[in-house]
Amino acid sequence: MTRRLHLTTSARALLGWLPSVAWAAVIFAGSSVPGSSIPGDFSVIGHLSEYAVLGALVCFAARELPRRRAIAIALLACALYGVSDELHQAFVPLRTPDALDWATDVIGAALGAGVFTGIRAWAARWRPMRQGR
Repeated sequence: MTRRLHLTTSARALLGWLPSVAWAAVIFAGSSVPGSSIPGDFSVIGHLSEYAVLGALVCFAARELPRRRAIAIALLACALYGVSDELHQAFVPLRTPDALDWATDVIGAALGAGVFTGIRAWAARWRPMRQGR
């Protein structure tokens, strides 16, 4: 028999943010690599994908909120983090802040948040159909 850990609502909400914070740390670490050390052309695909993951994770953390509010929080949080990421790059050798990179970050976050909330809405509709079998 397995024992379930019962957490308070606030503890559960706080734990929901851990994946977002961990992924933000991964982004920060990647931004700390000097420009000449980055293999290949990472710019557009890299920014889109890393911020799509962050946008989805922030939506996951805000999953108890209404869908539009969760998406708004994800976009705002990712946009602000993207600004801080670009400013951080000003202090990394051979890296420069770029407004176009920031815009790509925000587009990636919007895609990630949209995909996450879309899948979640689809799963919510599909679950009752499956349980009715």
